[in-house]
Amino acid sequence: MQVGVVGAGLMGHGMAANLLKHGHGVIVMAHRNRAPVDDLVAKGAHEAKDMAEVAAADAILLCVTTSKVVAETIAKLRPHLRPGQIILDSGTSAPDETRRLAHDLEAMGVGFADIPLTGGPEQAEQGELGVLCGASDKTFAAIKPLLDCFATTVRHFGPPGSGHTAKLISNYLVTGMVALVAEAFGAAHRAQIDWKDLYEVMLNGSGNSGVLRKMVGPALEGNFDGYRFALANAAKDIGYYEEMAGKLGCATRLTESVAEIFRQAVKTGHGGRNVSHLLDPAIDDVT
Repeated sequence: MQVGVVGAGLMGHGMAANLLKHGHGVIVMAHRNRAPVDDLVAKGAHEAKDMAEVAAADAILLCVTTSKVVAETIAKLRPHLRPGQIILDSGTSAPDETRRLAHDLEAMGVGFADIPLTGGPEQAEQGELGVLCGASDKTFAAIKPLLDCFATTVRHFGPPGSGHTAKLISNYLVTGMVALVAEAFGAAHRAQIDWKDLYEVMLNGSGNSGVLRKMVGPALEGNFDGYRFALANAAKDIGYYEEMAGKLGCATRLTESVAEIFRQAVKTGHGGRNVSHLLDPAIDDVT
């Protein structure tokens, strides 16, 4: 199958590379960072000059940042789309907007699937991501072989929008844990409790988690980029969750508190940093 890829960045590169590895054709759109695009071309991908070339593919994989960018990208693709194609949104988007886009594309005979991911760039490169899919049964059956190229765990949660709903719930848990780790180790710093000793003991208890290890382990060596997820993206995701939880009637003071930590990070100019920088005593204006 020919797959067009828009957004061959940290995640998109690994996904596209694994599609090539499994024998699929890849048409990649130019990206502001040339390195991943050049690498994919070297592996056999075709670089598209414009959206019309991307739209020649059977399926189009979007690896972009927000619902707004997804909608803008689809608007550029729309004049070139044809019945039978499928668009896959691998980002974390607002479920209501996902359902709207899916409905509009369905009228054109174009399938739509939300396929947000669990795992990071390393898992993308290794083909070991998790996929939370929202799609019709027909669309899911068509794209499952593609998803298996870069994911080891694929779950179909229901119609379009349900994958993004599940992902927002998952990301709320993760961002909440990030906030707790940052606050707990901030308290340890103020109390002059040795981070290394505290961390090593916590690894033997219930506090041990991927978040703890990604954030604190590297920080002990002075590396606050252990968890490669931008604060601005975390703020966007928790904002989507907060809106969804409000509509579901399950937003709480905890929801607001977690969201405020990431909003404050962006407000104080740290949105481009990774979430593990919340541990950095140099940016105490966030926590």
